[in-house]
Amino acid sequence: MSISREAEALFTLLQAGLWEQEPDNLEVFPLFAGEWWSVFRMARMQTVTGIVYRGICHLPDCLLPPDDILVRWLAEADAIERKNKKMDVVLANLYALFRRNGIQAVLQKGQGVAQFYEYPCLRICGDIDFYFPDKEEAKRADALVKGGERKPDGSLCYLWNGIVVEHHRYLTDLNNPYMQDFIEGYAATCGYHSFRLTASEEVEIKVPAPTVNLLLLDVHLLKHALGRGIGLRQFCDMARAYYRLCHVVDFGEITRLYTMAGIWKWSNLLHSFLSGYLALPSACLPPSGRKVSPDKLANKVLREGNFGQQAVPLPSMSRLRKLQTLQAFFRNAGFAFRYAPGEAYWTLLNLVKGNFSRE
Repeated sequence: MSISREAEALFTLLQAGLWEQEPDNLEVFPLFAGEWWSVFRMARMQTVTGIVYRGICHLPDCLLPPDDILVRWLAEADAIERKNKKMDVVLANLYALFRRNGIQAVLQKGQGVAQFYEYPCLRICGDIDFYFPDKEEAKRADALVKGGERKPDGSLCYLWNGIVVEHHRYLTDLNNPYMQDFIEGYAATCGYHSFRLTASEEVEIKVPAPTVNLLLLDVHLLKHALGRGIGLRQFCDMARAYYRLCHVVDFGEITRLYTMAGIWKWSNLLHSFLSGYLALPSACLPPSGRKVSPDKLANKVLREGNFGQQAVPLPSMSRLRKLQTLQAFFRNAGFAFRYAPGEAYWTLLNLVKGNFSRE
């Protein structure tokens, strides 16, 4: 795929920041001031401003952006770091609250994935997503936080000290109900792992076991690729997860799960993108099937931006949001049924049901 100079520079800096190394190829540099502003806007649209900033730190002084752009980037990086610290405090407080009430919460994505980065505080954070393995504890957790909005998929969304928090009914975003039930049991068999937040060393955060975590991240990418759009941050999360977990997982087992879920063709395309555009070593990935070009996926990512930010803005009314999500799926129907036909079928079924259900 032929991409612009700005996009080429973005990927060059993203790879340098993602792996904390000097850029492999500097042919696209130096950039003019206008080109640097374009790279900055693209990084923001893709929610990778902090990672790209780390890439800039590996550039020779003579290739750095102009001072006004560099100052703006520094300010963005500082804001990302401050929000991450706030997120850690909120997460620790919520975990302490759940523990006091005998509730086990499992963190999905978010700060758990940030731990795979060399500089976790420079990964742009979004909201806090919880899953509760015990259904009775899940009900108690919902009652404990009081209020919030119940979403069409049954999850509960609320604000806690200014941070958006969601309680999810299922561990992954799979729409196939049979696979959802299987993964629930599989995750329980694997058990859950723990890590400690720097904001509170006394609080242990539960996360899915490595194999389940990789499946969760893979399916989350697919969900947004079939919907309004997906950005580079989620691909970076996947790359860092594979890089950090590849030595402790069985690739044969991962491939089996992807095949069972009907997403192996999608996963093969995803792996091609991770190695081709994000420079993830092939040794960190499951053995691929038929070689596929990641160019169409790269074009889709650059065109849509994170969660479709470069598409039509998301309306505030719930009914309109549902309709627009369904329309986005139909725009991506060819992609969906080519790379994940089973999951595409169940996604379409749930979207249609959601649009005809009462608020």
